[in-house]
Amino acid sequence: MTLARTWSVGLAGVRGAMVEVEVDIAAGLPGVALVGLPDAVVRQSVDRVRAAIANAGGEFPVRRVTIGLSPASMPKQGSGFDLALAAAVLAAAGAVPEAAVDRLVLLGELGLDGSVRAIRGVLPAVLAAARAGHGQVVVPAANAAEAALVDRVEVLAVATLAELVAHLQGAGRLVPHVRGPQPAEPPVPDLGDVVGQAAGRRAVEIAAAGGHHLYLAGPPGAGKTMLAERLPGLLPPLDEEAALEVTAIHSIAGTLPPEAPLVTRPTFEAPHHSATMAALIGGGSGQIRPGALCRAHRGVLFLDEAPEFPRAVLDTLRQPLERGQVTIQRAAGAATFPCRAQLVLAANPCPCATAAGDTACTCSPLERRRYQARLSGPLLDRVDLRVELPPVTRAAWLDGLPAPESTAVVAARVARARAVARARLAGTGLSLNSEVPGRLLRDRFAVPRASLRLAERALERGSISVRGFDRVVRVAWTVADLAGRAVPSADDVAEALGMRLQRAAA
Repeated sequence: MTLARTWSVGLAGVRGAMVEVEVDIAAGLPGVALVGLPDAVVRQSVDRVRAAIANAGGEFPVRRVTIGLSPASMPKQGSGFDLALAAAVLAAAGAVPEAAVDRLVLLGELGLDGSVRAIRGVLPAVLAAARAGHGQVVVPAANAAEAALVDRVEVLAVATLAELVAHLQGAGRLVPHVRGPQPAEPPVPDLGDVVGQAAGRRAVEIAAAGGHHLYLAGPPGAGKTMLAERLPGLLPPLDEEAALEVTAIHSIAGTLPPEAPLVTRPTFEAPHHSATMAALIGGGSGQIRPGALCRAHRGVLFLDEAPEFPRAVLDTLRQPLERGQVTIQRAAGAATFPCRAQLVLAANPCPCATAAGDTACTCSPLERRRYQARLSGPLLDRVDLRVELPPVTRAAWLDGLPAPESTAVVAARVARARAVARARLAGTGLSLNSEVPGRLLRDRFAVPRASLRLAERALERGSISVRGFDRVVRVAWTVADLAGRAVPSADDVAEALGMRLQRAAA
């Protein structure tokens, strides 16, 4: 009897868990038994490994082979275990030294010709290996740049199984992959392209400075999509921890660009209005994948033509927006993804959406109410800023008015406002005004009652809810930070309240 073991990584959400791969070869009828809760893809790996070993010049043992994946209680999904299975089989058969694979972590899918193919989720898998104390990881060559983002682990990139066998036998050594320079980021859309729409530009600036959700309503061509697309350019670059977190999500989703292994800029996700609940939030019949909301973590989720989304799909956003994470439950297990994204909704005022506005609208009042009611009250109550954009005037478009401020100018103001908020919130574990809970707003960051009179009257009349009152105060703090004031004034509260009630008044 011969026993060999090596290591791989299984994923649950954005967290990786070490999986010990054991292979036992014993006398008996030839056959392979694979145990340890494998899914259909993992069970099929036996056939891929058999063909890959043969085409790499080796021999798959014609004996009784038992393959165990531990911990046995954790479901194993995906093709990333292929390379570890092949190495363990070869070590158990004596083709490579057992000591060479005993602490080695191997990730990768095998082709029938022995090639090693790229897989999803390499970054969170390598992070899990580093946390578990493993010092060396073998990954597909196409994933090497992504794996090298983890500094504490030596990354060996392989293109074929034959290369790995030669390395383990000592016939040819693999050179550790060195992390290269981060490629230059492509230019972002410039806010200076948006003519007119002073209220919309102001709302986007406040949203960027405080991390607030935003609702834009107006006729076609008013600039709703242009403003939303320019919001990520106003946000500061991601720090190292946030960049790794966002990159891990995109690695699992399979949306990580191969030429840019590290996401350093806030992402922008704009799903089509036909997107399903699983596409927006996450899910899937096999391995649970992150949806658009999770891929927009630390960035912007833009829902254009928001009333065209199914109402049930939109309402699933309510809890994740509050908690900053979403847990997807399945019979085989659960996966949790972070989703602290800024939501931007855009909508036309009515179904006909004429560019001329109300004067040419052919919709009845009932049709307008039904159209606007597709966005539920509880969802809109979580949106801090609501802005009605008028049609762009001829003077703003053609008459050469002064050029609007560029993204660089506004982003500098946003960065200063965020720095002020971060200093004020030091010690609370928070960094954005939109994250401050209501109790902390009232106890530690209280606004003078004289400044809150308008908001208190709106609360008394029922124009805003208690949640809405807290959100008005948060926006007022952001307005004050942009203006360089230590405490929000009555004008700051009035501006914040006006942006919240603008759609209701319209």
